Amino acid sequence: MIYERRASPLHATRAAVAGAYCLVLAAAAFATEHPLVLATLLAIVLAAAAAAGVSREVVRAGRFGLAIGLLLALANPFVASANGLTVVARLGDVPILADDITLEAIAYGGVLLLRAVAVVMACALGALCVDPDELLALFRRRSLRSALTAALATRLVPVLQRDARRLADAQRSRPGPGASRTAIVRAVAAGALDRAVDVAATLEVRGYGSAAPLRRAAAPWSRHDLAFAAAAVGIVVLLVGAQVAGAAGFAAYPRLHVEAGLAELGLCAALAAVALAPFLDRRGIDR
Repeated sequence: MIYERRASPLHATRAAVAGAYCLVLAAAAFATEHPLVLATLLAIVLAAAAAAGVSREVVRAGRFGLAIGLLLALANPFVASANGLTVVARLGDVPILADDITLEAIAYGGVLLLRAVAVVMACALGALCVDPDELLALFRRRSLRSALTAALATRLVPVLQRDARRLADAQRSRPGPGASRTAIVRAVAAGALDRAVDVAATLEVRGYGSAAPLRRAAAPWSRHDLAFAAAAVGIVVLLVGAQVAGAAGFAAYPRLHVEAGLAELGLCAALAAVALAPFLDRRGIDR
């Protein structure tokens, strides 16, 4: 899962705004427990990934979130059932586990499942659509050397992965038993040290650290920057407003209560419209 520049409004947005947009989507999943709102956020992430041309990669990353969510959903009824009142199964006196399985614990496990998938997929969307070099450049005034170290690390990890695959392929093409994984890791580690020496020599030749870095004039905000910044702010305003107004109410314990009226449907529709509106403007996405 590596960033690749593509023709989409999210890729055309500056890293700070695109990162904030994806971060807000992930944080929104933590800010609500209403199943309908969480399902809407998940649908928004999927639609945004499709509009950005990274739906396949985001869905692949979502499998990890699904695995984590399933683990939480299956474990929650056995560890948190004591807080619920609606008993659906009695386990008896089982050490460590709860005595009863309650409907409230099962429902909250489903909430944890939706949340885990939405957060992982939102983070994957950010990793695929936000330029890591530009994002790290934002921290150069705070710590230039730390930003450079992080940039080199993010660039070298995929290179080392490709080296490992090539070494493994070369070993398999030779007659006899193939090399062990330990030998492959040792060869890749030796190559990493050689690359580190080469990078250090290159930085020294280019005079890194001998003078203050040149400051480039900040580029003006584009229409995509403004649109995604407004969308991020709009999502926050909608969720805060719903919290203040008491909409999208959900309570798993002690008795399950889910509000699903016109207010909740309107909130979900507004979230989808605000979050996905910036993708409608596709002018200038190739630059």
